[in-house]
Parts: sequence; C-alpha cells; structure tokens
Amino acid sequence: MTIAEALPLVAAAADASLRWHPGAAYRLDQTLFPLQRGNGDPSFAVHPSGFWLAFTTASGPVTLRLSAGGSGADSFVDAQAWGPGAEAAIAGVPRLLGAGDDWSAFDEPAFHSTLPRLVTESRRRNLAVRLPSTGRMVDSLVPTILEQKVTTLEARRGYRYLMYRYGTKAPGRVAPQGLLVPPTARQWLAVPSWEWHKAGVGPQRSATVMRALQSAVALERLAGLDATEAGAKLQTIPGVGIWTAAEVVQRTHGCPDSISVGDYHLAAYVGYALTGRKTDDAGMLQLLEPWRGHRQRLVRMLYLSGFRKPTFGPRMTVQDHRAH
Repeated sequence: MTIAEALPLVAAAADASLRWHPGAAYRLDQTLFPLQRGNGDPSFAVHPSGFWLAFTTASGPVTLRLSAGGSGADSFVDAQAWGPGAEAAIAGVPRLLGAGDDWSAFDEPAFHSTLPRLVTESRRRNLAVRLPSTGRMVDSLVPTILEQKVTTLEARRGYRYLMYRYGTKAPGRVAPQGLLVPPTARQWLAVPSWEWHKAGVGPQRSATVMRALQSAVALERLAGLDATEAGAKLQTIPGVGIWTAAEVVQRTHGCPDSISVGDYHLAAYVGYALTGRKTDDAGMLQLLEPWRGHRQRLVRMLYLSGFRKPTFGPRMTVQDHRAH
C-alpha cells in the first residue's frame, strides 16, 4: 500500500490534528517555500499527499503533514502530526502558516500606490501568500550559517551530508521514506571536526555553529522576542552577522522587514528590478527605504513576479575542500 493509499486510514489515528482556516485565499506552497533548503532537503518532502516536515519540539521529534483544500475565503489547511512532539507541533501550526502575518498596511491604498508597478502587479496575482514563522531557532540558524560566503550548491550539499549522518528517522509509519528530523543542538555539538570537513564545511563556519549552540536554550528563547530584538541578539554571537540574522528571522519570525544585506545576489537583483541597473547593498537599502517596515514583503513580491536579472558577469566559484 502506498503512502497516498494508506493516508486516509492512518490520518484518523494521527497523534494530533487540526483544520486551520486562514479566512482568505491561501497558497500553502508559496508560504512554505522559504523553509525548504533545496529540493533535496531531508527534513522537508513535497508529496502528492501534501507537504511533510520533520523537526524537534520541546516535547520531542515530530512528523507534520500539511495539505491544502477549499478556495477563496473557504480555504483551509489540514494538519496531522505523529510523534512525541505532535501536540506542540499542532499548537504551532497557525503561526507556522502565517496566521500572524498581516498584509493590511501593505495593501492599504495610500501605501500600495507608492509601490513600483512590478510589485503591485505581483501582489495582485499573489494575494494568497503569507510569511511563515517556525519559531525554531536552531533549525533555522544552523543551515543558514552553512550558507555563509559559499554557493547555495555547496551549502546544501554539506547540509544534506550532515543530515544523513546525524539526522534521525521521522516518527510515524506513514512518513515518506527518507524523511529525517534535523539534529538537536546537542547532536550538532557532537559532530566531530572531520565530519564537518567531509561535509565541505570550513572551520570558520563549523566554529560559528558550535559557538551559537553552546547556549541553545537561550537561543530558542529568542523566538519569543520580536524580530528586531531577536536579530540584534543573534548578532552578538561571533560569526553571526546581519545577513545570517536576517535570513533566520525571516523564517523563525516571519519578519516582514528584514533584508539580507551582504547576500551575493540580492542587491543586484533589487537594483535591476527597481531601476534596471545593478546596485550594491547601500544602494539597495536606499531604494527600499521608502517601504521600511515592509521591505521583505516587497522583496518577496519581486521574487514572485518572475523577474530575472541579467545573467552576465562572474559567478561565485564552487569550492570543494573535502579531499584536502
């Protein structure tokens, strides 16, 4: 029996479940997209039966399945969870799916009229997207640190290697084959130096992970702060700068304003999208300043618009030091 065939029988026996109504049109795929670390993310599976996520809560590991139904104001998301962390995961589903993400100020006519046409057209086509909020600091911070100053390909390759080595099988007998729960802070701290090396993660990034997770309990408490304060406290960790903090709070807090200053592509992308010309970080921040408070929303709409910047110019070289 396949997962899709077995699911109707097993879903009723889930350890916890919820049907969440967003109250408006809703796109589950667009909302969850920022949480997936590439198509090969072992903790995130896209399946005909829904979206499957595996992670650890304060109560233990959990497998969470999310599937969308209905349309317009009658849209809903069904959530089923298996494992010791099922109740905690279900309690966090509305937040995860963007229940607290309020676009009303962005859509207010006076503000909306100031936005570039590319953004307003994208928003018109993408009214159903929300910014997700996981509240899971460790799960977001570790892979973000691995993405520092390397290509996405390198970072995700290293993350997959470490997940396959130190992740644990997702709970529940209906979880897709290969779905893994990311390591806990304690498990990350136990990764030996040679395994970081085999994953292609240099000593600077692995040391940053180790420093950040020394106070994992305090780190997870940042989920209860507002995004600005959480981002500032993250930056007190040596090796965690503005880019890393922004990338984290975008996912953990659904921050509508944080901008990934220092990103290899973002400044040029925003520059071309808004002016037709390449710009740097300072230029990007100047361009986005009129929409402070909603700058991440604007960037998200740019990405969803389908705009692509010119592809000429040098690319960051993929480095592989694993054999050294």
